[in-house]
Amino acid sequence: MREFSVIMGLVDYIPVLLFAVSGVLMMRDLYRPLPKYGFAMLAAGLINVFSAGFLKATWKLLYAMGICDFEILNKMFLPTQSLGFLMAGIAMVILVARKKNRVFSAVPPAIFSGSAIFLVMMVLGFGCICTCLSILAARLKKKAAIVLFVLAFLASMCMGYAGRLDHTLSWVNWLEQSINIVSQACLLDGVWMLHKAGLKDA
Repeated sequence: MREFSVIMGLVDYIPVLLFAVSGVLMMRDLYRPLPKYGFAMLAAGLINVFSAGFLKATWKLLYAMGICDFEILNKMFLPTQSLGFLMAGIAMVILVARKKNRVFSAVPPAIFSGSAIFLVMMVLGFGCICTCLSILAARLKKKAAIVLFVLAFLASMCMGYAGRLDHTLSWVNWLEQSINIVSQACLLDGVWMLHKAGLKDA
């Protein structure tokens, strides 16, 4: 039996909204630097990540309010978000490689079954995003932003530990939400720094 409260369901929207703001800033600043196929991959990836988080938060809220247990919203979270992170990560690699005048081509990843491959995709995708943003931060001489991107990635890795705990316990869900909020807040703060420093021209 899961232990969700309405407040917990509402709090789950916080990291989703933080990521949405980060995503909008990234899409706004990287529209011109990225080739069209790269921007399409970035936008699709970020939208996937946002949609997965938003729908899972909605599932928690509906469950907590006793309206329904729309389990499909929870089951689609991992494959949708992991694919989104991987696509956005590939787009960021395209950006950094393009800036160095390297030829880089990417093929959209295939869909696999099983949770392990999705976790790998999520780690690789978010890792690429944070690494490439750190490279851009170095070019813009924003060392503080690099620290924030490292913290965002480390916090996301802590989510992996929380994911192995018993999610039927309320404190486990609160722990996971708190870590996620910290991760997304660091990401947003770092992206905002780059935006103010002229990310679109980096």
